[in-house]
Amino acid sequence: MKKLLLVVLLLLVVLGIAAGVGMWKVRHLADSKLLIKEETIFTLKAGTGRLALGEQLYADKVINRPRVFQWLLRVEPELSHFKAGTYRFTPDMTVRDMLQLLESGKEAQFPLRLVEGMRLSDYLKQLRDAPYIKHTLSDDSYDTVAQALKVENPQWVEGWFWPDTWMYTANTSDVALLKRAHQKMVKAVDTVWEGRAEGLPYQDKNQLVTMASIIEKETAVASERDQVASVFINRLRIGMRLQTDPTVIYGMGTRYNGKLSRVDLDTPTAYNTYTITGLPPGPIAMPGEASLQAAAHPAKTPYLYFVADGKGGHTFNTNLASHNRSVQDYLKVLKEKNGQ
Repeated sequence: MKKLLLVVLLLLVVLGIAAGVGMWKVRHLADSKLLIKEETIFTLKAGTGRLALGEQLYADKVINRPRVFQWLLRVEPELSHFKAGTYRFTPDMTVRDMLQLLESGKEAQFPLRLVEGMRLSDYLKQLRDAPYIKHTLSDDSYDTVAQALKVENPQWVEGWFWPDTWMYTANTSDVALLKRAHQKMVKAVDTVWEGRAEGLPYQDKNQLVTMASIIEKETAVASERDQVASVFINRLRIGMRLQTDPTVIYGMGTRYNGKLSRVDLDTPTAYNTYTITGLPPGPIAMPGEASLQAAAHPAKTPYLYFVADGKGGHTFNTNLASHNRSVQDYLKVLKEKNGQ
């Protein structure tokens, strides 16, 4: 009887030690760092169970003890309520941190940078190249975009997407992102339109956005935008052609090779403001907030001309003779720079 009791006690001691060792392993795994050496994007599919998760993490070399991992999920069941999604793991995470992240459902955010001055075609290409985007547009034509977004004015597409860094999660659709950018631009234009200066020669909001897009392409100097706007407004008021190169480039489409020739300036297109009077039929790029404000609140100046000064800014003039001298000054600065 004593021997049996001794055996039972010994067995209990062994089991206790084994349980203690097992619990130590579980706690050690929970508090140990992930095996990854850099940020890792991990996708957990819907319906993935505990066993499948452990196997996936082990196969992806995120953890190294899949069996102990299963014990952890049983010992701490609150860690086993993970949600499907795409997550960002970092090397400083512990296994417990990782499981808490999977339980929170806080998926990885990806940035899409839409820059001022770019065209919608540039934005669409970025969308095509962006990771984890769900592509639903059948093609990248502007008509397709207008139909997918159900825009109020189908012709108002170019220029009508807010430039910003847009954050999204995996499987966000291209249309969803475009809709967000479009809605923010519509709201911004509505606000600017309501607060615009009196007497501006715009027939509708699209013409204001068109002017803003030209300003965006003409200067990157914030302090000059309202002066550039004043030149174009002054020209519109007296029926003088705008004669702005960015509109010619836009109208040329794929024919533009990086340089403008006199032939290009003299070749009529719907957007060539050397051959048409007034604004082109629509925007030529996505304007930012500053250009929208400049279009809505141009400076009050007598200027009709401006040209680059070779130093990052522009020289403004009221007459052609002064403008031609400024052009010669600009060419002289260029020649000196090239001589260096």
